Amino acid sequence: MTSLLTARGVHARPLRTLVALLCDGWHALDDLVRTTAVPRRTVQELIAAAGPDAERDADSWRIVPSRVDGYRALTATPPDTPDGELLAAYEAYLTAVPTPARALDHVQADAATMLRRARWLDLTYDLPGARLLCVGDHDLTALAACTLRPDLKATVVDVDERLLDYVDTTAAARGLDIQCLYADFRFDLPPSAVGTADLVFTDPPYTPEGMRLFLARAVESLRDPDGRALVAYGYSPRTPALGLKVQQEIQRLGLVFEAVLPAFNRYHGAQAVGSASDLYVLQQTSRSSRLAESAVRDVVSGIYTHGPQSVESGGTPVLALDELSRLSGALPTVPAWTDPVRANGPVAYDLTADPGSWLARVLLAGPLEVVGALVSNNHPDVADQRGQVALRDLVRGKYSLTFHRSVAGGRHTVVVASPVDGGGVRGALLSRVHGKLANVWREALITDSGGTVTKREAREQVSILAPDENDLDQRLIDLPLHRVRRILAAAD
Repeated sequence: MTSLLTARGVHARPLRTLVALLCDGWHALDDLVRTTAVPRRTVQELIAAAGPDAERDADSWRIVPSRVDGYRALTATPPDTPDGELLAAYEAYLTAVPTPARALDHVQADAATMLRRARWLDLTYDLPGARLLCVGDHDLTALAACTLRPDLKATVVDVDERLLDYVDTTAAARGLDIQCLYADFRFDLPPSAVGTADLVFTDPPYTPEGMRLFLARAVESLRDPDGRALVAYGYSPRTPALGLKVQQEIQRLGLVFEAVLPAFNRYHGAQAVGSASDLYVLQQTSRSSRLAESAVRDVVSGIYTHGPQSVESGGTPVLALDELSRLSGALPTVPAWTDPVRANGPVAYDLTADPGSWLARVLLAGPLEVVGALVSNNHPDVADQRGQVALRDLVRGKYSLTFHRSVAGGRHTVVVASPVDGGGVRGALLSRVHGKLANVWREALITDSGGTVTKREAREQVSILAPDENDLDQRLIDLPLHRVRRILAAAD
């Protein structure tokens, strides 16, 4: 029976209830089905798995009394935390959470919603040992669920560097098993996050385009066809046509509405939708993976309802693009969500829609040649000396940077990155950010030593130098910038 429960994974919770009923005494098969909402065939499979430990009287079953103690362990639930303590912790989390960038157009869920989400997950699914992945998590759902059930493992994938730093730091202080990874879902999902989750939670942009993209990434993240995608979405009863468009996007991904819990989520804001959204519980079909692959090939840049990355936002002024081309010596540019312009000369990127994280990532991943990048004047990495110094420090060993401020009418900055020689181990790490960190770092140490360090010695050095061994299985480009900086500092 243990193997049967293990095979059911996060869906073992009703089966454990079924075992508890059998341990309590005689129950008719019909009653077992009706009480647990478990299909009759599954009830029969569980009874069969008990073998001689289950006994029958007419159409009723029970666990043999002398064997009950051995089965009680399968039904035990972990100690609970009172709602008051959880709410106090959640309120503290929300007090310090960074405000999302305007470009991300996110409205914060309240502490009561954090509690409601965590409780519902715990009551519905078997969380101990499970893996929850959050496709975006400014609502701190991973922190909420793991605070309630510390034996739950979670991964947060987000585009907001400050949020990733906050969740990572808070989880470490609480001893919670939460891994943070960076991704802009319009580009890709970190390979280490693909096919890893039992449950995926997302509160996506409330546009058809945003729903399609975030849900496609959610489907990519699920490791089991029996996994579930849990989605917060709300629309105004005054505009049901918008709700229809979004729900059609869900169906186009081959997902089944298992449940819709109305007004489940509440927000500080979002008054156009009543400061509330529903919780959709979605199940995959055999077509979902293929449809998700197709959906991400048709990604558009505008996925939000407001701000510079909204569906209605306009393009970059031609004057600004011409200025980028002149200062970096590059050909005409293309949007950042496609390939940069490549030729025999420099490479140019249009990052005017940058939510705040693209510029640093472009420089981390850029080729070892002159690179030009166009950003707005108020971009956090160029707006003041502090931001410029931090960006220079991040990419030193690979590039030297020059900042051409207030070009093209005073609204844009062109950043020109020129490759440097002699970057040592740091430069080697920065030149291969898409490789597995452990392997890249090991080879960099060997090369830097002139071949005097063996593979085994280099591997041991990497293990000692790494601030967190969990990072060694990742690609440097997928790690939050605060972790990238720690790794580069350790490599110096």
